[in-house]
Amino acid sequence: MSIAGVGAVSGYGWGRETLWQGLLGGKPAARLYPGYGPGRDQHAWVGRIPALGDPAHGHGVFGRAVTAAAAEAVADAEARGWRRAGRTVGLVHAFTLGDVADWRDFYLVDHGHRRARDYLPLLPSTPISVVMQEFGFHGPAMNVSAACSSGTVALLTAQLWRDAGLVDDVLCVSTDISATPDMLDHFVRMGAAVADIDPSTACRPFQEGSLGFVMAEASAALLLSDAVDAPYARVLGGAMNNDAFHVVSVEPTHTQLLACARQALTAAGLAAADIDYLNAHGTGTRQCDAAERDVLATVFDDRPAVTVLKPLVGHCQGASAAVEVAALALSYDRGIAVSAPVTGPAHPRLLDGTAPLTGGPTMKLSMGMGGNNAAVVIAAV
Repeated sequence: MSIAGVGAVSGYGWGRETLWQGLLGGKPAARLYPGYGPGRDQHAWVGRIPALGDPAHGHGVFGRAVTAAAAEAVADAEARGWRRAGRTVGLVHAFTLGDVADWRDFYLVDHGHRRARDYLPLLPSTPISVVMQEFGFHGPAMNVSAACSSGTVALLTAQLWRDAGLVDDVLCVSTDISATPDMLDHFVRMGAAVADIDPSTACRPFQEGSLGFVMAEASAALLLSDAVDAPYARVLGGAMNNDAFHVVSVEPTHTQLLACARQALTAAGLAAADIDYLNAHGTGTRQCDAAERDVLATVFDDRPAVTVLKPLVGHCQGASAAVEVAALALSYDRGIAVSAPVTGPAHPRLLDGTAPLTGGPTMKLSMGMGGNNAAVVIAAV
């Protein structure tokens, strides 16, 4: 299936062009915000979404971001010649925790009591129902969750639907608005997130001295269709599996992650030598770096150029893969490969900032807590 339309809301702001310009600028989206730390008396580096959006789509950022990203992707696809008439369009929404801030207020501010109209936006079915109503889509609509692999899993679910004849086209939306003080504090204590050091120093995947990731938020939408005149790129195929090892830690032999990458190549009809880029999950943690270096060496013989985006846009948790695929789509459309600037001794295949795109295929790797591995191959049209 082709990527026909792109929509995005991120720590850089509202809209895909804001995301693209932020990535091209090479500066992190994260800013220092007060009210974090164990005593809520510290500042923390967080890539939070600016609290804007259309109030008609909810009083919280979550519902507004879902609808805004979806609407932008649909409008973008139509501008590129998407012909939706008579087509069955489904919706896959990938998320992990839903509207964390609103659930917190539901319990701590409203003490578990709200009018029905104010309670319903909390339910996972509500945002996707709103989008389906907005555009009159009548295909299947559901949420999927595979931790930080959720965005990639959404794309693979869309392909499964299309192959089963359930849909013609699919709108994939991935949303995570969970960078609250409570959530960040737990990830810091697990040793994965870094809150008190600037992102360029803290998060350095495939480089020496990386400390972990900076937490961020996003909602990204990708409309997949083959009925479009000017698509961004094609999703050739992918794979997903599970380590069945630990709720947090990466399985140390990387057996299933390596198998996932190989299965994705098979699904895409390509050999390892055909891949020009590896868009890494790239959290900057020791375990993630070791696993992805193993994939690069074992599956690809250290040949593809490596791109990493989390030092820039932050780790958007359940939306991270979708944001990065959105960036890949824009890269293929504009002929520019984007990666974070290198700030320390690095793997020789790590791309340093932007560079002309060769046009060859990219494997996008995703690794989620609970052993959720996923990989998808993106290529030029």
